[in-house]
Amino acid sequence: METKRPIGIGVLGTGAMAKALGGAFVRAGHRVLVGGRDEEKARRLAEEIGATGGATLAEAARFGEAVLVALPGGAAQEVVASLAGDLRGRVLLDCTVPMAPGEGGPALTTDGGTDSLARRLASAAPGARVVKVFGVCHESIWTLAKPSFEGAPLGVPYCADDPAAAGLAAELVASMGCEPVPCGGLERAGLLEATAVFAIGVWWSGGEARHVFPSPALAPGAVDDEG
Repeated sequence: METKRPIGIGVLGTGAMAKALGGAFVRAGHRVLVGGRDEEKARRLAEEIGATGGATLAEAARFGEAVLVALPGGAAQEVVASLAGDLRGRVLLDCTVPMAPGEGGPALTTDGGTDSLARRLASAAPGARVVKVFGVCHESIWTLAKPSFEGAPLGVPYCADDPAAAGLAAELVASMGCEPVPCGGLERAGLLEATAVFAIGVWWSGGEARHVFPSPALAPGAVDDEG
């Protein structure tokens, strides 16, 4: 069920993901304050997407219940650490992708496994409640009104340790016309980050990532592996 409760969301960043997700939040009826190092750029973006306004990063970090980290992966940890006091008690929505060019294509900049940028952000701002969410899809998907594919709403995976933070993230996802997909705690956030890097590599090579993961139910005579 889609929520009618407006959620206050601060957005850290003024790039493509900040614009796409900030705009999606506004369309879903939420209150959004855009924060950036360049306040004028933040104000222009806020006006473009219909947000409440533009402000400093610190002001956005103190705004509302949730804060979206829409920053380059290489800068996110440092910025979040500098805002740790302002982020105390907030739900931190981490859509970052820790990625850098590699010899065979895009590569993770974390160690993989249980290491993730989400967990590093949680360490940088220990008073915040981090949710890894919104990072798997390309920003263009978030410009669609209630995105759906093959007759089904977009599934949005998320990882969180805090149950209340996970609940708020699920509520926000549902309000956007999408399907929340819980994927465990932050120890599994690295899987979402790796999935995003993998998908980006497929797209960059000219492939289609969705063709890699067909549902087993689509195969004639499919049965449960454990049956």
